[in-house]
Amino acid sequence: MDKEIKNLAMQQRTGKISWLFILLVIAMVLFLFSILGTISSDRHIPSQNAIIHDRSFRGAIISADNYTLSASRKIYQAVIRGESIDPDKKEMFITLFGIYSGIPKQTIRKRFSEKNGKGNIILSKTLNAKQAMQLKALAYKLRQLKVFRSIKVRSGLEVLYGLDIIEVGESRRFPLSDVLSPVLGYVRKKSDGHYTRPQGQKGLERKYEKHITSKKDGYFKGKRDVGGNIIHDKNSIEKQRVDGMDLYLNIPLAFQRRIEMMVDTMKKRIDADEILVGVMESNTGKVLALASSERYNPSHITQSDIAALNPKFAEYPYEAGSVLKPITLALALDKNLVTPQTVFNTFNGRMKIGKRRTITDDEKFPSLNATDIIVHSSNVGISQISWRLTGKEFRDGLLAFGFARPSGIDLSRDLPGRIKSERLLNHQMHRANSSYGYGMMVTFAQLFKAYSAFNNDGVAVTPRLADYLEDAKGRHYVLPPTVGDLHPIGKKAARQIHEILKEVVMRGTGVKAQYPGLEIGGKTGTAHIARHGRYVREYHSSFYGFANDKEGHKYTIGVLVIRAKKYRHYFASKSAVPTFKNTVRILVEQGYLKPDPTVEAKVSKDIPLYGDKSTEAEVAAPILPPLPKEKTPPPVTREKPQKVIPVPHKKPKKRVISPIMDEAADLF
Repeated sequence: MDKEIKNLAMQQRTGKISWLFILLVIAMVLFLFSILGTISSDRHIPSQNAIIHDRSFRGAIISADNYTLSASRKIYQAVIRGESIDPDKKEMFITLFGIYSGIPKQTIRKRFSEKNGKGNIILSKTLNAKQAMQLKALAYKLRQLKVFRSIKVRSGLEVLYGLDIIEVGESRRFPLSDVLSPVLGYVRKKSDGHYTRPQGQKGLERKYEKHITSKKDGYFKGKRDVGGNIIHDKNSIEKQRVDGMDLYLNIPLAFQRRIEMMVDTMKKRIDADEILVGVMESNTGKVLALASSERYNPSHITQSDIAALNPKFAEYPYEAGSVLKPITLALALDKNLVTPQTVFNTFNGRMKIGKRRTITDDEKFPSLNATDIIVHSSNVGISQISWRLTGKEFRDGLLAFGFARPSGIDLSRDLPGRIKSERLLNHQMHRANSSYGYGMMVTFAQLFKAYSAFNNDGVAVTPRLADYLEDAKGRHYVLPPTVGDLHPIGKKAARQIHEILKEVVMRGTGVKAQYPGLEIGGKTGTAHIARHGRYVREYHSSFYGFANDKEGHKYTIGVLVIRAKKYRHYFASKSAVPTFKNTVRILVEQGYLKPDPTVEAKVSKDIPLYGDKSTEAEVAAPILPPLPKEKTPPPVTREKPQKVIPVPHKKPKKRVISPIMDEAADLF
């Protein structure tokens, strides 16, 4: 019995010792973790070492003529501890801070009142580097004037606070306001909790985000002296920052701005919703201008700007209308199915398909050759040309020109649009409908690219806004386009269409685009706008073509007018063509095109050079003169938008129908 009692007592003592040992081990572990945490944490005690951060910058976007279009700058925050200001000198602080910062005194007083003059008061969050430097100097002077007083903190210590100027981020500035918007794009703020940086959201700012964004921050680290300054010695460490690369564009600011001013004037003259204009070198794809009349200031975006944020050049699919006719003919010419002289029966402008459907023309001709089908913009004629192609050949040809796929233009979004399926295009009505640009969706960039083939021996070049990227060492980097150049047709067919487009300007719907001493060609298009699956009496008017001189300068030019509301100005000949002509005029004035002086000399002084009897002062003005007043029209065809009537239901009467809006089955 005694032995059992002794064993029990021994077990109890062993257990107590074991628990005591475990508690000691736990205590030791906690102690070690506490020491490790103290070593690794930022302690609020004077340190022998100091570090100066040098945060990297986002790269700038620069025009071809070396103007900065967007760039970054550091922003600072001014903070004061409310209780630290001597009440008798508070008014002096407010006055001096207002003078040095440029912030109204009423605003500063409001900041104090919002926090009842206590705690940390943020006086400004958007100070630039110059203001920050001035306020740092002010902070020193205020200490000398004893504006600040010591206050007791929770620990019981007396602490003297002052005016703190803290680097809090990087902001994006757009010094030229709305120039090159919406192509340039905009940014939003992205914060990691301590530092705010800009992040591209649209346009070039978004497209080249990976390359122009800040790369690596730098710093200088070393021991400090009693004044808190870092000692430069062999033990100090310096790491250079790596900024984002600068983006250089092909677009010269002077030319871009002239085009923007012109489209602003044209928009008012014809009361349009928006006008888009693009100019690029036909053999290189370098874009010299990409202008919209709907622009905004990326630094101050308002509610009314939301509709303009998306660049319509590559994000606005629409039905092209008659500007697609030269492309249809090009496909047939390239396969030797027709020649420019092949004659077609055009049935005096009315051709039946089946029992109930009729394709019509505005002008009535019993017959037209392939050239005149384009010159007079005949729906009847181009429909028959499309029938020489199979549905597969027609569809494959459109794909070869770049339709229903991204154009490759270097913007943030590049929508593909759509074309009909091969099954539908095997039907005559659907193939005819698409041959003159209905029942399919295209973008400005796609047509812009496609038309370059007619001025470049069959090679459709990809529009390129950016020229190159440059790093801090001056090295240049050129990024290949996401979609390369296309070869949709051969040289012979391209040159044939080139000559036909010149005929359109000489005697067709594009006569107002003529410019003495230059080679001008192009095609008009006036197409209905569809809303909620129905065509309405609103129109897209367009003109795509080229302007060349004898010195080898060759430019592809595109114009799209959205909803011109002035009476009868929805005709492309009254809206898009004059805009094209004014664009050519600016190319001449800026020295990009040089008209043949011998041809110019033969032009009578009584014939207005710009389609308007402008005075010399008006010609030299930065804004183009008013559009010419309508006089007796020349004896040429004027393209009209095709009438659209829905497919009949039961017991329909005979109807005239041209473009037909197809539903989901037609989607690419």
